[in-house]
Amino acid sequence: MGNPIQTDALIIGAGPVGLFAVFELGLLNLNCHVIDILNKPGGQCAQLYPEKPIYDIPAYPVITGQDLTENLLKQVKPFSPIFHHEQLADKIRKQKNGNWLVETDKGLVFDVKAVVVAAGGGSFEPKKPNIQDLDKYSKSIRYSIDRVDHFKNKDIVILGGGDSALDWTLQLYDIAKSLTLVHRRDKFRGAPATVEKVMGLRDAGKIQFHVGQVNEIIGSDGNLTAVKCVKENKILDLPCDILMPFFGLTMSLGPVDKWGIDLSDERIVVSTETFETSIPGIYAVGDINTYPGKLKLILSGFHEAALMAHAVFKRINPDEKHTLQYTTTSSSLQKKLLNQ
Repeated sequence: MGNPIQTDALIIGAGPVGLFAVFELGLLNLNCHVIDILNKPGGQCAQLYPEKPIYDIPAYPVITGQDLTENLLKQVKPFSPIFHHEQLADKIRKQKNGNWLVETDKGLVFDVKAVVVAAGGGSFEPKKPNIQDLDKYSKSIRYSIDRVDHFKNKDIVILGGGDSALDWTLQLYDIAKSLTLVHRRDKFRGAPATVEKVMGLRDAGKIQFHVGQVNEIIGSDGNLTAVKCVKENKILDLPCDILMPFFGLTMSLGPVDKWGIDLSDERIVVSTETFETSIPGIYAVGDINTYPGKLKLILSGFHEAALMAHAVFKRINPDEKHTLQYTTTSSSLQKKLLNQ
């Protein structure tokens, strides 16, 4: 083991909430390193849905996951966080001086005063449909969207009835050659307003919608040409260049669940005053935590990050009196934030 990397706080997870935690800690002159299992910042927003519109970020009537990530990276730039990608937080142990030693699966070691878990739902992978030979057509099957223009003039079949399936139906129907939505029933799990828009497209003949299940795929040389859909004991052949199954994600806390932190339903239990876990010095913000009244929203995670940062400051500087400074009135903060 080499010399540990020393910093005030180690943030586990570079999604939107983890990035905003960097900002809030930076306002308090606390330095951060960030590790993430993915190969770039942004978490699920950037990895799975970079061009998916988000409508509930304050001051942005609509913003994509990628644009939100880029804006957050600009916001934290004055504080010079250091990112370590494709690293999984593996082992953790308390030192005699109260600091934590955190080791990743790739052998990086951090000596930190506070650990902030902002890992979203934990490590994740998409749930795959139970269809024979699915892996043979991996280049024609998409569980996430990178660039919308890749779908232009394609025959697209989307499977599922949740927000992702419905949102991408609305996003892609007007650039696709054809778009068919398949769901096992005529009830949806998405937002009512979104369901209404999708059904409006169906009624206008702009998309096809079938209640049924795709049980077979057809193609050659790794490229799909069609899928078979079972509908009311009938088999429909649907043209398909790209199959998009949206059946949710399989989440796992990974090594975190072996750290001795109190959990509830695979989520980390926290105090709503400090967002500290059952182990002093370890905090959790964003979708990975739970408490009474928890809402899994990016907005909620931003609020949690702000309270967490002030709690971390007090823990690291117990004898230092801290006065809340507003970025609108503090000249020192303004100078730092403008110096980009």
